[in-house]
Amino acid sequence: MITWIVDTGPLVAYLDADDPSHARVAPHWDAFCGQLVTSSAVITEAMHFVATSPGGPRSLAELVEESGMEVYDLSRPPELREAAALMEKYADTPMDFADATLVLLAEALRIDDVVTLDFRGFSAYRTRNGRALRPVPELR
Repeated sequence: MITWIVDTGPLVAYLDADDPSHARVAPHWDAFCGQLVTSSAVITEAMHFVATSPGGPRSLAELVEESGMEVYDLSRPPELREAAALMEKYADTPMDFADATLVLLAEALRIDDVVTLDFRGFSAYRTRNGRALRPVPELR
């Protein structure tokens, strides 16, 4: 089964028809039949962006539930240290906490495909063992 790691941008774009990337994201998201995974940091970030839209938080919660998306919490002290180290390493890209948790998740689950709109960042990021992540090309 194909598994995609989900970044914040596509979540928000999918839910907001007025988002400039919605038309690019929606058809691929709707056609996807595999497993979606993300981190609680991404959900927190997405919830912040949809909070001002009427029904936005509820729509995000429903999307996560209905898609069967698995949400991993990567906020224990060892993971926080690893995320901070990644953020320092990629400070010039830059990398935020949510991005760092997705790199940690990719490493832990051995998944390379990331649904993101941040092609620059996720094309540069590497796991600790040097494995590259692959932004899903259909969203370019």
